[in-house]
Amino acid sequence: MRAASVEPLAHDFARRVSDYSGLQLPGELPALEMVDRPGWIAANLKSMRPLLEILTERIDGPSAGLLSGPLRSASGFLLGAQVGALTGVLSQRVLGQYDLALLDDRVPPRLLLLAPNLALTARNLNVDRDELVLWVTIHEITHAVQFSGAPWLRDHLGGLLRELIDGLHVTIDGRASEQDPDEPAAGNGGGAAAGNGAHDLGAGVEGGGRWPKLPDPGELRDLVERARRGELLRLTLGEDRWQLVERIQAVMSLIEGHAEHTMDAIGAEVLPSLPRLRAALNRRREVRSLPWRVLERFLGLEMKLRQYEVGRRFCDAVVSDGGPEMLARVWTGPEALPSAAELETPAQWLARTRLPI
Repeated sequence: MRAASVEPLAHDFARRVSDYSGLQLPGELPALEMVDRPGWIAANLKSMRPLLEILTERIDGPSAGLLSGPLRSASGFLLGAQVGALTGVLSQRVLGQYDLALLDDRVPPRLLLLAPNLALTARNLNVDRDELVLWVTIHEITHAVQFSGAPWLRDHLGGLLRELIDGLHVTIDGRASEQDPDEPAAGNGGGAAAGNGAHDLGAGVEGGGRWPKLPDPGELRDLVERARRGELLRLTLGEDRWQLVERIQAVMSLIEGHAEHTMDAIGAEVLPSLPRLRAALNRRREVRSLPWRVLERFLGLEMKLRQYEVGRRFCDAVVSDGGPEMLARVWTGPEALPSAAELETPAQWLARTRLPI
């Protein structure tokens, strides 16, 4: 199935999503694009360019002076290479994406479908490829309707992201740290700020900050255990910044869970084999090879899979209680968004937002 053959259905799907969710249709729906993996990687690197530029500006090197500029350039190149490598790995599994640059509204959003992954997944799961393409299309179109029908959402998420990286410094050894703007940069590139819960492996530097001391066995055991639990990102950022990450995760859980809920609600109207598709997709998420499970745990990518499930359960529960009209209240403004605790216990959100009789 080519993008051109899906395009006429896309506008019908968008209308159905709008009618169901109560969100206004976008003035112009981005064209559906069937892309290969290199095309998806290129699109994501373009969307992430504003973020990479900000992070590059916050890179601290081991020395200042004449070398600071070249070191920052070299470190920025390495950071981009690392992001590019990770994006290449992720391109092996992504089926579709509403590609939105949160930090640069000049970049137009795109609706991307990964043709090779869709074909491979349909074959591996023994499901109809055309129906899988349509189902994934509904999911991504739901995202387009979310951000058009709730125009504050992009600025809200972008603001949280800017707050997260504001004052964040990335060291040349790849670690992130918080730094007091009134304090001079440490000779070793700046470790985690005291009291933020992160381990500063560069502490105890001798000889002007050139040689970090090795962590003791207890620190190593703690690092290994936290890595095993998928907490490397939390370990790197520290507890203060991690609270912002959790707020971002809560919003993303709602966005992804709402799309999951909606793709099932709309899919039931247009896809005869929806139950088979849902069972197959759930199985794909649950049954992954050992290397993938290790990578997801190491990078904290399990959070993404959990976002789908937690958010979908929340939306299912709210609609079961008060119908789609009740769920539509989450899009009225930032104050209506569920917290992480409310996502886990929808009754708390219902009690907080239910209008008095």
